[in-house]
Amino acid sequence: MFWLKKRDNPTADSVAEQVGLDAEGFYRTGRMHCAEAVLMAMRNAYSPETPQDVVRLAAGFGGGSNAGCLCGAVSGGTMAFGLAVKEDKRRVNRLTRQLHEWFKHEYGATCCRIATKNAKGKGGCAVLTGEVARRTAELLEA
Repeated sequence: MFWLKKRDNPTADSVAEQVGLDAEGFYRTGRMHCAEAVLMAMRNAYSPETPQDVVRLAAGFGGGSNAGCLCGAVSGGTMAFGLAVKEDKRRVNRLTRQLHEWFKHEYGATCCRIATKNAKGKGGCAVLTGEVARRTAELLEA
């Protein structure tokens, strides 16, 4: 896959790593922004029976909902929890809180404007998108 050229190891050792690679790849195609890419990668891995059209629900969340607020990748991960954990809202809430806490630790804030600045040293939004998708899957698997 062309978007994996910069990766030293394009093969994934776990579902979470594959989800991360897929999300980063979707983002790098330019056809999806961060929220869509995370949601699509998670949908493919954890809820393939869900129609792909559901990913369009994330269309307005890229770039912090185009306002620079909550990171779109985090929004996509939050939506993915709802797809993967169908009957346990408490678990969805707990996973969402854990994702937010991890993201704040990694990027300084859940605010897109701040996270984007802090992501530049880590490879930018494409890498951030893959990392959020990977972490979302890891939380589900824990």
